Amino acid sequence: MTRMRLATLLSLLLAAFPAFAIKPFVADYDASWKSVQATARISLHNAGGNRWNYELSIDNALGSARQSTQFEELGNGFRPLSGSDVTQMLFKTQRKTATYDWGKQEARWGGDVKPDRMGPVKLREGDLDGMLLNLAIVRDVAAGKPLHYRMVDNGTAREQQYQNLGKETITVAGEQRMATKVVRNSDDKQVIVWVVEGMPTPARILQRKDGKDELELTLRTVH
Repeated sequence: MTRMRLATLLSLLLAAFPAFAIKPFVADYDASWKSVQATARISLHNAGGNRWNYELSIDNALGSARQSTQFEELGNGFRPLSGSDVTQMLFKTQRKTATYDWGKQEARWGGDVKPDRMGPVKLREGDLDGMLLNLAIVRDVAAGKPLHYRMVDNGTAREQQYQNLGKETITVAGEQRMATKVVRNSDDKQVIVWVVEGMPTPARILQRKDGKDELELTLRTVH
């Protein structure tokens, strides 16, 4: 086959797979955080142009946590710009900030962080923060792409590889739905994510440490 025919075939194949387009949403979850029942919300709002605000909030009797990321959408990619993480437990509040300077190609952290976690960390194209992994997994499961990422967060850069475990039936908002189950195991931590076709956010997320559940989110409503 000639190069021209190969190029034409590639163009047709690409046209058959439309670009992933993110849209604003608000998703409410039933949750368990630090082994205590909680409520959680994940939201995505346009901040003007190709910039977006992506937020997670969790509340229970022990306290609350708020994580937010501002990022820009570049084609099918997400580029983090800044982040904030505020955790309140009883009488203690911990605040962290993140800045992703793509002009200097470095990320830095401030607030209640240890000196060796302030950075800078060298950035590469395609880098994500911890929050953006959720959007990337939903995007890549839908496209059938490899679930391999480089996460730059909390003063470090780590490779993140998720394994697709196939389909599983889960309950979402009282209904049985078919979901794709993906998992990442590293050292003493495990993260499991369930993605339902057509939903812009994970239908369920489970984080474990040393074999014990730390955080579980189960989707209740999304709009």
